[in-house]
This record gives sequence, structure tokens and C-alpha cells, in this order.
Amino acid sequence: MSIQLKGITWSHSRGYTSIVAVSQRFCELHPEVSIQWEKRSLQEFADAPIENLAKSYDLLVIDHPWAGFAATTGILLPLEQHLSKEYLDDQKANSVGASHMSYNFNGFQSALAIDAATPVAVYRPDYFSQQGEMVPAGFSDVLELAKKGRVAYSGIPLNLLMDFYMFCSTSTDNFFDKEDMIVDKDLGVEVLETMRQLASYCKKDIFNWDPIQVHEALAEDNTLAYCPFAYGYTNYSRRGYCKNPLKAGDLVTYKGKMLKSVLGGTGLAVSSLCRNRDTAVSFAEYAASPLIQTTLYTENGGQPGHRKAWLDEINNSMTMNFFKDTLKTLDNAYLRPRYSGYLYFQDHAGDYVRDYVMNGGDPAAVLEQMNQLYRTSKK
Repeated sequence: MSIQLKGITWSHSRGYTSIVAVSQRFCELHPEVSIQWEKRSLQEFADAPIENLAKSYDLLVIDHPWAGFAATTGILLPLEQHLSKEYLDDQKANSVGASHMSYNFNGFQSALAIDAATPVAVYRPDYFSQQGEMVPAGFSDVLELAKKGRVAYSGIPLNLLMDFYMFCSTSTDNFFDKEDMIVDKDLGVEVLETMRQLASYCKKDIFNWDPIQVHEALAEDNTLAYCPFAYGYTNYSRRGYCKNPLKAGDLVTYKGKMLKSVLGGTGLAVSSLCRNRDTAVSFAEYAASPLIQTTLYTENGGQPGHRKAWLDEINNSMTMNFFKDTLKTLDNAYLRPRYSGYLYFQDHAGDYVRDYVMNGGDPAAVLEQMNQLYRTSKK
């Protein structure tokens, strides 16, 4: 009897060719199984409600802020009830940063971390070599390089919101810990002003760029040399992927500490409406296993979630040591709130941040608009 599974992922080599390659091998080992993958844009990945996707797909590649919603609604399968404790303990012990636990909300394991990512520094090594300049080490160095027109980063609403989180979580532990405000007013205003200062030295194009477009611009535009923080993509550090390979590294220091970026990555989930649950769970277990993560998944463009893959010498040799050189930043990354209403805040707050960073205004008023959104989302 033929078993057909349908999956949804996102439309970049990192998110698509990797999981398709793993699926191909799984189906060769299980000839009775067929897995068909569809893809959506990076923006759709961030926006599309999983309750709609779970009605149409058996396997879902998701973002971890959905964990609270999934636990509340049961729209995804609780994997802790379908996978062995030994397997899940290995996933937890070999997590890259908080990747594994980011999909666990009050004990409900909504997905397995097949992909680990956070904003890292990315640059053109040929520029710094030819110019005899040092790669920025501190945020003041970034500002000086930006004044020369050499810096770019993602300025779309979601990513600017994540930058706001980054600066705040680096500066204080009192972040998203109150019911009526996200951060102390003076600090929030200071962060917004810092973000606007950096943006003022960069070309306006950045306000239309997502992290993929930033990488593409760095690889193709010889006037750009450095991105201080963009969700990392090992693909651009691989031979033949782009015109000018990019080197990745840990984030710069800010106020005496390395910037604390905001954890991203993706998890592989199974819809609770899936008719072939056992097969879907077996595939998820296979895809997230240390062997497949270290080999097939990474070799086919993936950015694995299992720590053994990040420490693997072969994987590092084919990515200009991307994994080793950014692991500290991954381990240090801030885990976003995941309460059930959080995504309402995330979907709208970035618009306020972007408008201020791009056009100026009253940062205190912007912060109050964000606080109002936050209070609404908590309801």
C-alpha cells in the first residue's frame, strides 16, 4: 500500500534542497512512501498561520514562536508522545543554542530542530584583505565602516524588530518580563536611537532587503563589504554558490559584551491531522538524526540543527568554517517569547520600528505604540 506525505517548507536552497534530498533517500529506504514538498517565500514562512497549513500538509517546516500556539491548540503532533526519551535527550544534549527547546512549550514538543540560525556577522574577505583593514570587532567599528558606505543589513520590519530585541537583550535581563511594557523606557529609546544612527549611514535599499537579499547584495556588489548582523546562510560560504564567497563570524561587542542576537532556525513538525502519523514521525526522526544532519542534510545546502554537524570537520571545510566561527553567537542567542498571542505583537511591532529607523520621529512614542501592541497580545 502506497503512503503519500505532503510537506511545506521555504523557498531557499537551505530550506528546500536539503529536505528534498533527505526525503529522496528516506523514500529509497521505504519504497512504499512518497513525500512531496512545496515551498513558500521567506515572508510567507514568517506570516502564514500554521493552523491553515496543518490542514493541507502532513509535514511542516515552522518557526519556533508558534510553539505556544501549537501547545494551546493541538494543531501539531506532540512529538514527546511519539519519540523515545533517549532520542529526545540526544536532541536536547546536542542542541545548537536553545534550538531544540525553542519548540518545547510547557512540555509540548511541537517540532524537531532541523535548522539552526541566528544573526551573525557576514563579510567579503577579499575586501578586507585587499584594503588591509581589520574586520570590525566592536559596534563603534561598524559605525565607522558604515560611514564609508560599506555596510548593509536587513531593514524590513521583522528584521529591524529582531535587531531591537538584540540590542535590548544585550543591555538588560529585564526584557519582556512585565505585563504592561516590553523594556525600560530609557533603554528602549536609547536602542531605537542607536538603530537609527547606524541606518543613517547606509543606503536606503536596505529597508527593502530581507537577509537573503543582503547576502546576495554582499556577494554581488563590490561597494559593500560588511553586514553586522543577518540571519546566517552557510550557502554563501560554499564554493560555487555565489560570485564572491562570504565569510561569517561572531557578532561584534556592544557596551563591552558580544551582541546577543535573536534565535531563528526552523523545526520539522507533524500535523495532528496527518493520516499517516507513524510514517511522518519516522521521517522527522530520520531527518533530525545526527547522521543525516551531519551528512545528507548539510551536504545538500542545509544548515543543521544538530550540534555534531556544526563540529564536523568536513562541514566546516566546505563552508569556510562557518559553523565553528559562529557557534558562540548561536549558543548566546536570545530566545523570543512564545506565548500563544505573541505573534500578533511580532507581526505588527516591526512596522513602528522601521518607520522610526527610516524616517525619524519620537522614539518614546514609538516605544509606547509597541507597549500597547504588547498589552493587546497578552490578552
